[in-house]
Amino acid sequence: MNQLILGDNLEIMKRMEDESIDLIYLDPPFFSNRNYEVIWGDKGEIRSFEDRWSGGIDHYIAWLKERVEEMHRLLKPTGSIYLHCDWHADSYIRVYILDKIFGDTNFLNHITWKRTNNPKGSQFKDKKFGVYSDSIFFYSKNKKKYFFDLDRIRVPLLDNEIVEKYPLEDEKGKYLKYPILRSASKGERPNLCYEYNNFTPVKWGWVVNINKLKEIDKRGDLGWRKNGQPYRKYRWFEDRGKPLGNVWDDIQRIQSNSKEGIGYPTQKPEALLERIIKVSSNEGDIVLDPFVGGGTTSAVADKLNRKWIGIDQSVQAIKVSELRLNKQQNLFSDPFSLTLHKYDYDTLRYKDAFEFEKFIVEQFGGKPNIKQKGDLGIDGKSQDGTPIQVKRSDNIGRNVIDNFVSAAKRFDNKKFEENINNKQSIGTIIAFTFGKGAVQEVARLKNEDGVTLTLTKVDEIIPIAKKPKVNLTAEDLGSDSKGLREIEFKAIGESEAGIEFYSWDFDYKDNKFNSAIMIDKVGHQKYKFKPGNFIVAVKVIDNEGLEEIQTIKLKINGKVKQE
Repeated sequence: MNQLILGDNLEIMKRMEDESIDLIYLDPPFFSNRNYEVIWGDKGEIRSFEDRWSGGIDHYIAWLKERVEEMHRLLKPTGSIYLHCDWHADSYIRVYILDKIFGDTNFLNHITWKRTNNPKGSQFKDKKFGVYSDSIFFYSKNKKKYFFDLDRIRVPLLDNEIVEKYPLEDEKGKYLKYPILRSASKGERPNLCYEYNNFTPVKWGWVVNINKLKEIDKRGDLGWRKNGQPYRKYRWFEDRGKPLGNVWDDIQRIQSNSKEGIGYPTQKPEALLERIIKVSSNEGDIVLDPFVGGGTTSAVADKLNRKWIGIDQSVQAIKVSELRLNKQQNLFSDPFSLTLHKYDYDTLRYKDAFEFEKFIVEQFGGKPNIKQKGDLGIDGKSQDGTPIQVKRSDNIGRNVIDNFVSAAKRFDNKKFEENINNKQSIGTIIAFTFGKGAVQEVARLKNEDGVTLTLTKVDEIIPIAKKPKVNLTAEDLGSDSKGLREIEFKAIGESEAGIEFYSWDFDYKDNKFNSAIMIDKVGHQKYKFKPGNFIVAVKVIDNEGLEEIQTIKLKINGKVKQE
């Protein structure tokens, strides 16, 4: 399943399977000791900023190197990595990290991305040239096996380039004359020396067989020179475009008025990631971004039908990425999971039963049962094969214990007897809480029948916290000259962990939150409405990544009525 994961990418990657990733793109925090490098400002990001800066360039390289070592382990032999950096440390990163871990023989390209025409600062004041570009280092895991398809990202010709390259024109459009006869350098081909239209080529022959030649002629793409020599009409619309080099100057950074902008200062353009993902992966491949930032890699991978994993230490980075993905998903999109440090009771207690069972079994360290029917009520098994049952309930009663003992015996009688003989647990029941009757029955089984059974509460497996609360109010500010009604909204959130940010949807439908304002630090917005019925929703996110939604129904028709 596609995943957004909150946490230290080093620790998370250590738990991931060897050679399980097809493509990695990382845009780690640059080695820049400037406040603008702290973008979100939450605890996770600040901690990461302090970690990488505590010991200068050597410490930064060590910090990044151990993470790239894990990425090398995770990549499949056919995989590739693209590391995005700037001038502050690019030479150190290539020599001391990438060349040492991947080997200089697996170095493929130093891509220069010209991200702007207006660099920050003044080259006159600094007495140096302005910096217009970033570096992207492209390495393979194995130079003999890696996947790469340059044809997918050829650059289409511009109108003026078409006119220049294709000077001739007939009723079908612009074309250029292209050889239809083989050259002597390719050797003799007697089988291609056939007669067509009273013309037989010399011993080198045609470039295609007779059936293909007939097709070319039938569609009007076979021409004849005045001297009787044939040629192929190569059309402008057949042109695959220009192959791309290592200087990318056709993709601009996100501008303040860009439709895809989310308010993240170092957000990378989707076109940049689309190019990387298309050329170095196939549909269904897994793309990893261990520094998810504004979520561009995951968003683009999702659109291109790749599987993806995004990791970040920042709560805001993960939650903004979640909002962004939710906004673009449709009925055909694959679902994704969100892993936080803590989980709120309501979300877990009332989520889809099968998803909950699978999630909890995996968090417990077991293997989920993929069957949903005829599974004897067994939802998974532990590493040693003993059964696990998950109850998405509170106050589990004695009857659940009795039924589980019978199911465990039928599930694997040999393992059942083996555990009893070794005085080991016959299995585990996981629930939110257990009633007195269940606890007493487990004790009786152990004391009287020699049967040990483990009861585990959900909060012993994953931390559970209270989700935030939010109060939403609306005030009518009257109509403007165009008849639009302006409403002022104020949201006040409460959380033991502290409020991180608010997000707004001014036309909330079908219980799907589609953020119009993605990041709002104060919970205060003004919005103008046409006449009609609207549901306005605000989502509050706290410092643990937990959230709550509050809505207001508005009926606007000359006056504003709240429902």
